[in-house]
Amino acid sequence: GRHEVWSWKTASKESLCLMWQKVKVQLMLSMSFLTAVFWYCRRLYSFLAQLLKRWSNCLQRKLLRNLNVLPEVDLLGYSAREWKGETKQAKQMREAYEELFRNCHIKYLRQVKRDNYSVVRAVLFQIFSQGIPFPSWMKERDILKLPEKLLYSQGCNWIQQYSFGPERYTGPNAFGKLRKCMEALKTNWAEISATRDHEERGNLCNTLFSDESKEYKLYEAIKFIMLYEVVEAYEQIKSREGPVHNLFSLLFARDSSSDPLSFMMNHLNSIGDSICLDQVELCLLGYLLQVKIRVYRLHRFNTEEFQVNYPDEYRREWNEISLLTEDDRYYHILLFRT
Repeated sequence: GRHEVWSWKTASKESLCLMWQKVKVQLMLSMSFLTAVFWYCRRLYSFLAQLLKRWSNCLQRKLLRNLNVLPEVDLLGYSAREWKGETKQAKQMREAYEELFRNCHIKYLRQVKRDNYSVVRAVLFQIFSQGIPFPSWMKERDILKLPEKLLYSQGCNWIQQYSFGPERYTGPNAFGKLRKCMEALKTNWAEISATRDHEERGNLCNTLFSDESKEYKLYEAIKFIMLYEVVEAYEQIKSREGPVHNLFSLLFARDSSSDPLSFMMNHLNSIGDSICLDQVELCLLGYLLQVKIRVYRLHRFNTEEFQVNYPDEYRREWNEISLLTEDDRYYHILLFRT
């Protein structure tokens, strides 16, 4: 009996050992496999993370390169980077920026692309980003009909000589191109101003102002509206139907813009191509868009012309936008957000 018990125990141990050896081999193989899978997944994750980071950086650089209104930056930080050194001009500019920070409570700015649409871009971007609606006169009229009205109702055949900024185009197709520009302005303005969410509205603005083919149409539409207003004021002065804003008297007093045709040929046609808006035209821009454009002119620091409003006569209900210029040529957007 003892021999049988011992034989049974021995056989059981051998069976268990044999089973353990097999299970041990399987476990080792499984652990090796899992370790290999873990190592592979970790390497794959690391590779994909690096690839995603590179793609994201590349996309961000491309977006910033195409974006004509850059994200906000710290005002004093921008001043320190842009105006290094101890020259008289650099010191004056830094003092002007510090004045904006301390006494005007301006903390940030957004850089605007330095081209000959700079001020129109800065003004229109602020109007869109703030969700400012159409001015009252645009709500009463269909701006899409303005080119037709000017050409046919008022007989201004000379608008065929209109130039579209860098695209110095003239000819009979000017009317059709102007119509497309007006459609682009009306459609985009209506869509963005109807967007109540601030972040969503900002994304729409960033997308629009990173596409030059689209944004140039907006600027040409604004230029044409300026021309239309000048024609209206000129006809009103000639017919003596009533008083006009003082800025039109200043505009027609210039030898280079004594009438609407000379205004278009000598001023509007070159805007976006070789020149920017001057002071009188900036007043006209604010007047027709019904916004008070407050400009801090840093090169006029410590003078009465350091802070100027365009136009200087405005209604209390008009929205206000703020710009900064260092030379009356290129403009940046100012932000008061804390």
